[in-house]
Amino acid sequence: MSGKVWLVGAGPGDPKLITLMGMECLHQADAVVYDRLVNPLLLAQAPADCVLIDVGKRADHHPIPQEQINSILIEQARLGRNVVRLKGGDPFVFGRGGEEAEALVRAGITCEVVPGITSAIGGLARAGIPVTHRDFASSFHVITGHLREGKDPHNWQLLAQLDGTLVILMGMSRLAEICQTLIAHGRRADTPAAVVMNASHPEQRMVLAPLGELSEQATLAGLSAPSLIVIGEVTSLALLQSL
Repeated sequence: MSGKVWLVGAGPGDPKLITLMGMECLHQADAVVYDRLVNPLLLAQAPADCVLIDVGKRADHHPIPQEQINSILIEQARLGRNVVRLKGGDPFVFGRGGEEAEALVRAGITCEVVPGITSAIGGLARAGIPVTHRDFASSFHVITGHLREGKDPHNWQLLAQLDGTLVILMGMSRLAEICQTLIAHGRRADTPAAVVMNASHPEQRMVLAPLGELSEQATLAGLSAPSLIVIGEVTSLALLQSL
């Protein structure tokens, strides 16, 4: 008899930001298949005899292809195990959780999704940046900066003209290009912007700068992935954290 797979969002980084349901799943897991950005403290919540399987990726290094990760989930479930697929943020926000759920359903494996706090909202909140505010932004837009090689499906002209907050995940390797492209398509170079590194972790760091200077300032500060890029008037409110 096959086991079950929970696709669990671990939240933006602070282990306390996982949901109660996510923690309950960890406590009864026979196997945990986890990503690179998952806080190691969460793995300690699994039973002592739980099988821990690291399938972490970096932007430039994918030692375990997604198809193999799908197969690992299926194989572990077919061993009769309760499997937690532990993913940073929310499993369905640029986490390829949708692909994993599809593979599990096709294989006849029982699957349940446990939402998590996406870094696009929770990570920024921990930096004192609200994605919406009545005086500054009535909408927000989350896009990925990590694109398939040779493909850029984004309508940068449209993105540059949007009035709301623009949040870019997995975009640090293209930060200069992203800033230049948005400005070239009409976004003001003096638009407030920020980069938040290691959001919600004790070592969280942030740079605030106009869009036209953001890449240079982030480089000078030594910021790197994992980082959030946020563009819009709401970034001026990050100063509230120091009051």
